[in-house]
Amino acid sequence: MPTVVTRRSSPATENGIAATPRKPRSRSNSDDLIATPMRKSPRLCRKDSPSSSPKIEVIQKCLKASLNLNRSPVKKKLSENFLEKPTWDPRDVEQLKEINEALHVSTAPTTILCRENEQNRILDFCKKCVEEEKAGSLYVCGCPGTGKSLSMEKVKAMLANWANEKGLQTPDILSINCTSLANTSEIFSKILGVSHSQKKYSSTSSLKKLQSLYSQKQPIDTKMTLVIADELDYLITKDRAVLHDLFMLTTMPFSKCILLGVANAIDLADRFIPKLQSLNCKPKVITFCAYSKDQIVTILQERLRALPYTVFQPHAVELCAARVAAASGDMRKALAVCRSAIEILKAERRDPISAIMVSLDGTEDQPKPAACDVITKEANNMVRIDHVAAALSKVYKSPVVDTIQSLPQHQQIILCSAVKLFRGGKKDTTLGELNKYYADVCKSTSIPPVGIMELSSMCRVLDDQGILKLGQAREDKLRRVTLKVDGADIVFALREVRFFRNCLQ
Repeated sequence: MPTVVTRRSSPATENGIAATPRKPRSRSNSDDLIATPMRKSPRLCRKDSPSSSPKIEVIQKCLKASLNLNRSPVKKKLSENFLEKPTWDPRDVEQLKEINEALHVSTAPTTILCRENEQNRILDFCKKCVEEEKAGSLYVCGCPGTGKSLSMEKVKAMLANWANEKGLQTPDILSINCTSLANTSEIFSKILGVSHSQKKYSSTSSLKKLQSLYSQKQPIDTKMTLVIADELDYLITKDRAVLHDLFMLTTMPFSKCILLGVANAIDLADRFIPKLQSLNCKPKVITFCAYSKDQIVTILQERLRALPYTVFQPHAVELCAARVAAASGDMRKALAVCRSAIEILKAERRDPISAIMVSLDGTEDQPKPAACDVITKEANNMVRIDHVAAALSKVYKSPVVDTIQSLPQHQQIILCSAVKLFRGGKKDTTLGELNKYYADVCKSTSIPPVGIMELSSMCRVLDDQGILKLGQAREDKLRRVTLKVDGADIVFALREVRFFRNCLQ
């Protein structure tokens, strides 16, 4: 007779006799189990619904995915930062105004994050010059939207506080955007006007007066002058005399000038001021790198943290940061994407169904589900992933992107080569130099490159389409080439092709 196996026993009893397999029971026949209410499958519910369709299921899945927060310990803090406050109301005019101000480029943050190292290096340079009463020059460069100008404002305030604490004379500070000058040599008048405002000088006489002042010993109580010249590359002239004279002011024996030049061109000092190196007065260089995804997330969090309500879902912020970091690392672009996403949410609140359908596939002639079946009321007030995705397409998508994506392969390789070439801060190059980069890119993927004549012909086509500007010269290889579109648009247009994506990383 077989051994009777109780419910708690294992498949093999202690006596080593195998248990007789039990007949599977249906849920309705289980007397000894706790009865639980049957839950109807959502999928079955959708199938039974007369208004359901595959399109609606896709919408619901996408929106559900955007609402699910990552519960891992790494992302927990990010989620808590956004969900610990009540959700905002997109129809509240005052709240909308506060959010737009918080995310606007002109709103200077109270703390400048992710640039502490660069700020400290600039501040240390200025401190040393003030303490030793010695002139010096520093060149601050980096891609647009990387916090250069904001950092300079922060350094100004920190330097003034430091000088007061140390009991030193606070230097006279001149902040000037070089694009505002009527002519490039006017900068010397501005510098002279800081310490000699009682008398006006012409541009030429101002330079001579400064050279005369810095060539002879000055009174002990003469203050140092800190000159912050933003958009310094605007001073580049044909003979480069203005830039040369400006930096040379800091090398004179009794100079009191501390020059901080700020521009986007990374190698400006090497390309446009070669004489300074021979005179042992080449400026020190501090480079501001493009923002990474994590840095963009941190900065956006800091701006949004000041608001008493939650505006963005955490994953929406991460998507914005990841895409902007991959394209350019420009913080201004990230802020523009966030503001655009808010505008898309506003439009959705005015017409929820059509806004959802348009943001997903750009069409309105699809079956329209009830809004309450798609998203909850609380989530409907937050900027989600689909809003940010639509905003990214709006900010980066343009007729230029469509044109680039439809170009033949070799013309796309030319543009890819141009982006790589101009990343160092160059604004133009020769066709011969572009040809070298183009040949290297072709070689890396085993694509036979075309000759210089055909390359010149393709550049003329790109010139006709307004993407490149091709100059004139006696020889094709000496013709000047300039990009007429934003390099970020080219990166965005080619990012879907793995070869170009790897090439542009």
